[in-house]
Amino acid sequence: MASNNFIDYVKLICRSGKGGAGSHHFFRAKGLPNGGPDGGDGGRGGHIILEGNSQLWTLLHLQYQKHVFAKDGEGGGENLRSGAQGEDIVLQVPLGTVARDPDGTHLLEITEHGQRLILVPGGRGGWGNDHFKNSINQAPTYAQPGEPAIEAIIILELKLLADVGLVGFPNAGKSTLLSVVSAAKPKIADYAFTTLVPNLGVVAYRDYKSFVMADIPGIIEGAAEGKGLGTRFLRHIERNSTLLFMISCDSPDIAAEYQVLLGELEQFNPELLEKKRLLAITKSDMIDEELEAEIRETLPSDIPSIFISSLTNKNIVPLKDMIWKALEENRRNAAPVRQGFGEEDGEE
Repeated sequence: MASNNFIDYVKLICRSGKGGAGSHHFFRAKGLPNGGPDGGDGGRGGHIILEGNSQLWTLLHLQYQKHVFAKDGEGGGENLRSGAQGEDIVLQVPLGTVARDPDGTHLLEITEHGQRLILVPGGRGGWGNDHFKNSINQAPTYAQPGEPAIEAIIILELKLLADVGLVGFPNAGKSTLLSVVSAAKPKIADYAFTTLVPNLGVVAYRDYKSFVMADIPGIIEGAAEGKGLGTRFLRHIERNSTLLFMISCDSPDIAAEYQVLLGELEQFNPELLEKKRLLAITKSDMIDEELEAEIRETLPSDIPSIFISSLTNKNIVPLKDMIWKALEENRRNAAPVRQGFGEEDGEE
């Protein structure tokens, strides 16, 4: 995906439709001058709705749609006629889209294809005067106004949905691994920050199983302070259940680099450290078995590790096995959590 086409952040000014006013009409006919109240209800204002679309991978189509205004509901009429509802606006968004307000308050998130959630609800229509008649007040002259529209600034952020996220310094071999284990075609070159946008790939596994791998731009020391590409893309691994740390075998101190990466993740979001972690030592085709054994003695002891080479496919299959085992452990330990703000319930 071209970097100028990958948009994962948009700000929208939204306004739902206001509810239509109820009618305070009285029925009149020849021979029936006092027919009583027959004012109808006002129509509901239009909702602004988010709908998940698995065919979308970016918020590019919303980048220049700064204002989203739904239609107002129409007022009620005579003969108990209800006003027409305001037309809803449905915004198609990729899976993994999170909506929040400018203060950071989480509103909702879209995680399934076809899932519909109301982002900004329309105002309810007012009751007509027919609702207020009773034995004491048989000719009410009042009706409810419709509820006002809701105006809000909404921020949409895309957090890619993947099972495993690749974390490492620039030129650690993340994109190369993704291109080897999946059909993804990320940009690969021998200079830093080749990857400027996240990339996704579906990794085929045994017995027709598969998992999704996400490659994000490389992290450098000080990324939390804005160095390099900063931590802008780290949001895309917040949803990953497993993190695969990738460090080149020619690093002068693999353990130190691993601690630097952990520190940057912790500064961005401490909850990232609670995820299952694996360590892959890349480009191991450049070293012999003796040097590999020496390096293995220096690796962190609190994380499963493996030496791989995307060039020669060394240990690629065992790496898949390791990742799948971690994913299965996460699935067994995961408690079901209800996502989102609330599904569209067809409320009139």
